[in-house]
Amino acid sequence: MPDARALLLLKRLQVQNANAIAGPLSWGFPAPSAFTGFVHALQRRLAATLEIAFGGVGIICHRFDPQVYKLPGRRTQVFRLTRNPLNKKGEPPAFVEEGRAHMEVSLLVEISGKLGTEGRQKLTARKILDHAAGMRLAGGSILPRSRASDGSDRHEPEMWGLPDTRQERREAFRKTRRRLLPGFVLVDRKDLLHVHLQALRIDRPEASAVDALLDLCRLNIEPSITADKADEASWSVRSTPGWLVPVPVGYRALSKLYAPGEVENARDEAAPFRFVESIYSVGEWMGPHRLDDPTQLLWHHEACPETGLYQCANYFSAAASEENNI
Repeated sequence: MPDARALLLLKRLQVQNANAIAGPLSWGFPAPSAFTGFVHALQRRLAATLEIAFGGVGIICHRFDPQVYKLPGRRTQVFRLTRNPLNKKGEPPAFVEEGRAHMEVSLLVEISGKLGTEGRQKLTARKILDHAAGMRLAGGSILPRSRASDGSDRHEPEMWGLPDTRQERREAFRKTRRRLLPGFVLVDRKDLLHVHLQALRIDRPEASAVDALLDLCRLNIEPSITADKADEASWSVRSTPGWLVPVPVGYRALSKLYAPGEVENARDEAAPFRFVESIYSVGEWMGPHRLDDPTQLLWHHEACPETGLYQCANYFSAAASEENNI
């Protein structure tokens, strides 16, 4: 974060009916692109009134309630779907399955630009929150904030400047991370995916990254056999290095980059167009107390049209490795 001047904490945002189907292979918590896109849209709203720019965003989840239920006599879960009214002809509309979830999240946003005095920073934080409250987050509606008995805001937004030196920044963040509890931070653990893929290929040379992703994130029940009791086996769940989940982190190009208007029925005829597919990584939910630097939890947009890769990047693994080498 060479240009970052401050961090903004939007605390305890109550989101209703957020999109729970973020990718073609998984469902659950929204993809990081939903939050980076939210911060980008928020900056565009404030561009005319505030001389600041938003960078990366940290995602902290305090509560997640998927709208699902289990059918009687079955082990699988299905989404709770809406029953839409009939159209003008008296016919039911086309049925499109939608996954929804209620959640409570906090966002830690990286800020650069002109910040002003401490009092000015508080006013700026409140103004940003007021604009954010009128937007949608991951397709869901942000509910009105709860108030204390005296009428004050229970979760007022905070903004604080970042020290210049790395050591001072780490010390300041150790105090900040307490505000994120209780909750879990989403970070990228692609390093675990690479290690697990190499381990799988020892016995299965044909194993792919998708095989490693599925084997790492699913619930594996395996037998354990001892030498003295070869005829007896006890079954147990394979332990994992953390709370690992599949995370859609962006898109990879499937075609060339077409000129604006060259492809019919494109959403934006003024922008270039190309066909893409989703790309996945392994994410880990971990406690904020395990982080030492804000760079470990921030997600950033990264686009490379030359290679056809458009993704959200998190540098937890790189920051942790650099931390261990100090």
